[in-house]
Amino acid sequence: MLHLFSPDMRFETWRRLWVALARAERNLGLPVTAEQVAELEAHITDIDYETASAREKEVRHDVMAHVYTYGKAAPSAAGIIHLGATSCYVTDNADLIIYREGLRYLRGELLAVVANLSKFAEQYKATPTLGYTHYQPAQLVTVGKRATLWMQDLLSDLEELDFVLDHMKFLGCRGTTGTEASFMDLFDGDGAKIDEMNRQIAAEFGFEQCYAVCGQTYPRKADSRILNCLSAIAQSCYRMANDIRLLQHDRQVEEPFEKNQIGSSAMAYKRNPMRSERICSLSRYLMADAMNAPMTASVQWLERTLDDSANRRISMPEGFLCADAILRLSQNVTDGLHVNEKIVDRTCREYLPFIATENLMMEGVKRGGDRQALHEIIRTCSMAATARMKEGEPCDLLSRLAAEPAFGMTEAEMEAVLDPKLYIGRCPEQVDAFLAQVRPLLSGASREVPEISL
Repeated sequence: MLHLFSPDMRFETWRRLWVALARAERNLGLPVTAEQVAELEAHITDIDYETASAREKEVRHDVMAHVYTYGKAAPSAAGIIHLGATSCYVTDNADLIIYREGLRYLRGELLAVVANLSKFAEQYKATPTLGYTHYQPAQLVTVGKRATLWMQDLLSDLEELDFVLDHMKFLGCRGTTGTEASFMDLFDGDGAKIDEMNRQIAAEFGFEQCYAVCGQTYPRKADSRILNCLSAIAQSCYRMANDIRLLQHDRQVEEPFEKNQIGSSAMAYKRNPMRSERICSLSRYLMADAMNAPMTASVQWLERTLDDSANRRISMPEGFLCADAILRLSQNVTDGLHVNEKIVDRTCREYLPFIATENLMMEGVKRGGDRQALHEIIRTCSMAATARMKEGEPCDLLSRLAAEPAFGMTEAEMEAVLDPKLYIGRCPEQVDAFLAQVRPLLSGASREVPEISL
């Protein structure tokens, strides 16, 4: 990701765009020679940044400074560089190329998190754990089933990311206000040649379509769509990391902790969930960063205004870099997530008598009891047992119920129905069905940055 948003990537892409423009113009009959195109191609990577910087200080224009610098490196082609184009030809098209490659890269990072969680969910699909609603003890779920909730959010983000990728378009070379007036002069009014020029340039960079209409820039709604997608990833990762922080507080689940890692400078016993905290911290930043794009898109005056430029040069790269950091941390956490199974089981059993009361009530009815009367007995006994637990005493709900003649059950008989696996519903089957849908997405998934097709 650092490479994608580096000066080399940006300005080499500008030069590739100038080469593509010159090549298309030559193919369509403009006075551009094969030798000029070849010389431009030979000097894509040898950028003299000192010359470009000095020139920009003089002319106060970054694109023209690089046109000048490129012309110094390829003197025979200096006169045809940027022919018919406006600055946004290189700046906007380069951005679209870089953003596309950034999204492709993040797609691999996202799938790596999903792959880690898939293994985790498979391993713990039948491990009962206390469920929570309102962060209060609820019915049992399983450790693996809970992981599928995180995965489902991430797969929703994958769908959104794929949609954005599939619908990205190229700006092309459209002139100062998108009218292609300069090319009408160059091609003597032949609109078909202009369309073909844009098709050739777009195809050279792997784009199937240009925007049907535009002003000077590509529609800034595209930036909103991209940053919204990155924000969605941050939302999902935040939710997962926050759940892990809550569970680590109860020592049920822990993020990786190295042998010599120090949890606190003063409290040597601590195992802070610092990686999950960092995910949450960066996710907040990215969600806030995503607000820049809609504010920019909403105030594009007429054919364009330059107040978008400085904002975009910060908010878009930082959005991608932040998303990359979040996903890398998420990979690290999910790859080494540790379950303290004995604590998980103990927590289950502490609350299981309450969770099993409906089953106990049904059994009491089978033995001749009145459902409404049994419900009231359970309610009053539960309140008394809870009050006792608040005083630090162990739960005595079963002994209280066994003492009620209406139930007609001994404490031992009640204990027999307190196997946690009896209260997890269809969690294992749900995990299996979910993972069966996920596996095709993970086959052949790669984290490598795809090469730009030139």
